[in-house]
Amino acid sequence: MITVLIVDDHPVFRQGLRGLLGVMDIEVVGEAADGQEAVALAAELQPDVVVMDLQMPGGNGIEATRTIIRTSPRIGVLVLTMFRDDDSVFAAMRAGARGYLLKEAGAEEIARAVHAVAAGEAIYGPEIARRVLAYFTGMPDPSRTAFPELTEREREVLGLVAQGRGNGEIAGILFLSGKTVRNHVSNIFMKLQVADRAQAIVRAREAGLGGSP
Repeated sequence: MITVLIVDDHPVFRQGLRGLLGVMDIEVVGEAADGQEAVALAAELQPDVVVMDLQMPGGNGIEATRTIIRTSPRIGVLVLTMFRDDDSVFAAMRAGARGYLLKEAGAEEIARAVHAVAAGEAIYGPEIARRVLAYFTGMPDPSRTAFPELTEREREVLGLVAQGRGNGEIAGILFLSGKTVRNHVSNIFMKLQVADRAQAIVRAREAGLGGSP
């Protein structure tokens, strides 16, 4: 059975991820709330995979990843975060992470990524893979050039709407209040000049947003 250390500063998210991985026959052997604790527990427990958030108090995930890979090269690090910007993606890759998923990924996608990283493979979520390909080929990423009138956060919300996520689920994924999500959705409808969620989903999917839930 694959063993995993979960690193995230949100206890509720850790608990949910532990339950998710448990039903996928993946054993969670420890949890850490920050980068320093992650480094110590990784050295002690020697899990097959560390599922690592990036933005945490007490040492960020990039530095923790770099230290874990340097001191325990056999451990694979899978980044699971809500940060999708190029700086975060490529910093994680340079630090030695073998995988990079967004927290909106579905249960099966996360489990597949854990198995792949444990086997020594490199794996990235669909949106991250497009960004990496665009970076190395010099081709523009359509999901980034679409809807320039939207803010980065509004594009994130629209991408989740395009996956069929409800406002409550989006709030949980992005750690926002329900009211904030409703405001973002209203702003998106107004800026895109659409009447409802269905029209917004069509526009978003035509532009390459949404991916697999």
